[in-house]
Amino acid sequence: MQSKAIFLPAVAMVALTCAVWLRMYVVRIGQMRRERIHPQAVATSAQAVARLTDSAAADNFRNLFELPVLFYLAVVVAGSAGLADGATLVLAWLFVALRIAHSAIHCSYNRVMHRFFVYAAGALALWALWIHLAIGLLSS
Repeated sequence: MQSKAIFLPAVAMVALTCAVWLRMYVVRIGQMRRERIHPQAVATSAQAVARLTDSAAADNFRNLFELPVLFYLAVVVAGSAGLADGATLVLAWLFVALRIAHSAIHCSYNRVMHRFFVYAAGALALWALWIHLAIGLLSS
């Protein structure tokens, strides 16, 4: 049961990524309609940066493909190597909870220092997860 339970935090991260993706498109399409921006006017990233000023959700969406890539790999390693113990689950869920908080801050009031502290805490949870997995892999 625990080996399957380790994949639930990954499902939660996918759900978060989907929610931010939807938010990004609602914001972008809304701004394009309000300001009558033709889609071809934002065909490149440089054009989009110049015209689409509300970029927090897009920035957060891109961020969900940085450190979380290591999280997804950790989940697969834990599940396939039989290392999905209680500590692994706690660290995985802690990372997810902190990523949810990070995305909520980033996509709403976007206070940089609040976002940074939550990001850093999430990164520490991820590094702790990898240290725990490395110890488990090396001792087996």
